[in-house]
Amino acid sequence: MVLCILLLAGCTPATGVSRNNPYGIDAKGHGVDGMTVGHRLMEAGEYELALKAYLRGAGEQGINADVLSGIGSANLKLGRLGQAEKILRRALELDPDFVPALNNLGVVLMEQDNYGEARVMFQRAFALDSGETDSIRENLMLAIAKSEASVYDRTQEQEQEKSGFRLVRQEKGKFVLLSDL
Repeated sequence: MVLCILLLAGCTPATGVSRNNPYGIDAKGHGVDGMTVGHRLMEAGEYELALKAYLRGAGEQGINADVLSGIGSANLKLGRLGQAEKILRRALELDPDFVPALNNLGVVLMEQDNYGEARVMFQRAFALDSGETDSIRENLMLAIAKSEASVYDRTQEQEQEKSGFRLVRQEKGKFVLLSDL
């Protein structure tokens, strides 16, 4: 009996490799958390996989502003603007001063041609970030330009509707004034 036990003990590899513990896998080691994996996948352009990693991060950490911001950002990159907007607004409910969520919500609003609200989001993000992030500064400048241009375009269209005249470009350097008569 003792001999059988000794023989069986000699059959088990000392390296810890067994059928349930394959070679190269440390079952006692700790994996990288889902949020870190999600951030790395976003940088690599793997947005669908990043979304799955962020959802795993939500299971590990619970729902917080960082997790929701990551999920919203992945949805933004996947073109799911409605979902991204809802999730980013929820992240801002949990933490109204979370700069990444403010910036990404501003991007979503810009994509939806809502320049005024996007400008407000970028201004808040810029102020909270102390102007240190170049991308937020560039987003703010674009939102300001777009919001001012949209106001100018609307007033110009209203004036044209009132007067009944329109200025139309025909060729390079040639314009024609048209009326509704």
